[in-house]
This record gives sequence, structure tokens and C-alpha cells, in this order.
Amino acid sequence: MSSGPSGSSGSSGPPGSSGARGLSGSVEKVAITEAAAVLVGELVAEHGPLLFHQSGGCCDGSSPMCYPRGEFLVSDADVLLGWVAGQPFYISVAQYAYWRHTHLTVDVVAGRGGGFSVEAPTGKRFLIRSRVFSDAEVAALGVGG
Repeated sequence: MSSGPSGSSGSSGPPGSSGARGLSGSVEKVAITEAAAVLVGELVAEHGPLLFHQSGGCCDGSSPMCYPRGEFLVSDADVLLGWVAGQPFYISVAQYAYWRHTHLTVDVVAGRGGGFSVEAPTGKRFLIRSRVFSDAEVAALGVGG
């Protein structure tokens, strides 16, 4: 997998965003599979720039919502976790507090997406796969406790 906005993974991307808290560090907090990145590319071609938002749900199997940028307002109650396929990925502060020791990977599976998520009509849905960070990653992130 490659890193950065055009690759299949990476928390790097365009800097800053409307009011949301950003996270820094060299350890990637969120990634995307090649299959999901392909779908994101198709959706960007149709809808323009997108954003992901994860709220609620628990770890593996939960579905992030994907919206055209500007149709979902992020605030100080959201954290910019990273960038996937050139699109920002936000998570609620409360959810991040619960998942701070967890690496998230955006994947895609067959099925109907969430009601307002842009992939819903495609017959596919985004899905979160997760793993607990290693001790070394936790130390690098400074998310102990």
C-alpha cells in the first residue's frame, strides 16, 4: 500500500479543516484498502471531494458515513483522524476517546450503505476493520492510559 492522498493508505493529506481537532504523529491511525480506494475514486468523480465520518458503532463491522464535503459540518466535537484516498476521515471526540488505541482500516463490501452515505446506491458499503495498536505504536502516539 502506498501512503498519502492518492495512495491506498495514509494519514497525510491536505492540512487543516473547518474547526475539527487534528491529530499528529508518525503512526498512521486510519488506512484504506485498494478496493475501497477505487470506490472512493469513482465517488469523487461523481460527487466531487468527499469526507468520511465515524460516529457510534463498535470497531469491526461498523460503517463510516461518506458525504460530499460541505454536506456534513464538522465541529470541535470531531477529530480529524487522517486522510484516506485524499479524503479527510473524522471521528467524534467521544468515539476517539474509546478507540484511541485502535488502528482503523476503511474497506468495502457488498451491501447497502447507510441512508445518506454516497456509496448507498452502488450496492457496496464502506466498513471499518480494526486492530489494537502495538505497544510501540501506542508509545509513538502518546495515547497511553
